[in-house]
Amino acid sequence: MKPATILVLLLAVPCITRASGHFSFGADARGIYQAALDLRFGEAETALQSMSQQSPDNLVVPLLENYLEVLRILADDDEAAYRRLSPGMDKKLWKISRGDPQSPWFRYTQAEIRLQWAALKVRFGDYLSAASEVKQGYELLLDNQNRFPDFKPNLKGLGLVHTIAGNIPDEYQWAVRVLTGVRGSVAQGLGELESLLKYAESNDYPFENEATVIYAALQLHINGREDMAMSAMQRPSLATGSSALFAYARAQACLRSGRTDEAIAVLQGSPRGGKYHPFPYTDYLYGTARLYRLDLTEAETALARFVHTFRGKTALKTVWQKMAWISLLNGDQQGYYQRMWMVKQTGAARSDADKAAAREADSGEMPDVRLLKARILFDGGYYEKAYQFLKNREAEFAYQPRIQLEYLYRMGRIAHKLGKNAEARQFYEQTIRQGEQQPWYFACNAALQTGYLLEEKNDRENARLYYRKCLNMKPKEHASGLHAKAKARLNRLS
Repeated sequence: MKPATILVLLLAVPCITRASGHFSFGADARGIYQAALDLRFGEAETALQSMSQQSPDNLVVPLLENYLEVLRILADDDEAAYRRLSPGMDKKLWKISRGDPQSPWFRYTQAEIRLQWAALKVRFGDYLSAASEVKQGYELLLDNQNRFPDFKPNLKGLGLVHTIAGNIPDEYQWAVRVLTGVRGSVAQGLGELESLLKYAESNDYPFENEATVIYAALQLHINGREDMAMSAMQRPSLATGSSALFAYARAQACLRSGRTDEAIAVLQGSPRGGKYHPFPYTDYLYGTARLYRLDLTEAETALARFVHTFRGKTALKTVWQKMAWISLLNGDQQGYYQRMWMVKQTGAARSDADKAAAREADSGEMPDVRLLKARILFDGGYYEKAYQFLKNREAEFAYQPRIQLEYLYRMGRIAHKLGKNAEARQFYEQTIRQGEQQPWYFACNAALQTGYLLEEKNDRENARLYYRKCLNMKPKEHASGLHAKAKARLNRLS
């Protein structure tokens, strides 16, 4: 090779390896990010296009593009868009790979994009591909945390992944470690998120609201701590009046905490129309809240609006089930069966709620309207009304094992919420004794709730015993959610 050629190649090396682009999450990026979270997609897209033209080397642009894509797909439950846009993830990652590896944003942005797509892949059933994205995203975050331990955004993704991984049943932990390499616990993950939110109280952290919603959701759905979820959702920075997404998250926490009236008020103040992207899930939750309050006309109107405007599949089965219940509560048994037929014909059984609706439709068994009414009142937090409605009526439900078991279970749950703990324990024990070998979820949840009662009394040993009882039962419905909560409590106690 000629000396001149060698000189040219040597001079070219820095050009090949030199970082191209920078990471700047300034005011323009923050505005786009907030607009995306508010579901003001048109406004966010226009601003992002302008930012891309004015700052073509700013490598937070691919991350913002990803937020917009992922949030739109989730809001619309649009599987076709998910399939169409999935290949674009690699293009975004390639753009970021040109950045400076010495920046804490270099690995963080790549990890965020991978974890966001992992969530979508789980939503649409691509579990192995999702595991691969979690593995790569997690490794990027771990590496980033080792290199830049003071870069607090790392804790959002790490806290989420550690919490979920720590909640996997023991018999599947090996598979999680093989597929994703993740090791963690619920306590570790929630602790990381709590540390992050504490940091945000006195420091500039642009992702505070997103981290808050993630933390509240994990407390609600995994740790079984509605009080912690509600406390988080009341942070001053979380303005639900300008974001349908945040309003939905707060209303969901309210409903799970028995604060139906507050949930209705939050959803009534949720923004819609004009510059906001349609978000039919608001109607779904509003209709549910109205049903809990037995406002049947308003509930049916909202749920019907969801059915007519929603183009996805998630929650459709649940909505038709709730509309069937409205028919039953109105004394229309034929309407109940017609709407349960729609449960079979529409949507997809992805969530536990949709699966439960499908099982009810397949069973062909109509619920006992008295127990259904008590259940709805209980779910809405109207415990005293439910208690007065059901008490001293056990003899009316003795004619069928399932109906009798459900009565015992519901009385236990209602008494528990009213602080009648001794009475609750009696009903729970009867439920476990009569139902632990049955396919229904009543005994499994009764064991979980008994564990809660014992833990409140600081009887940790017996609390563990009942959490294990919960895990040993294998009901056909709600098993994954109940087992997840029992596992989380066992982890915390250990």
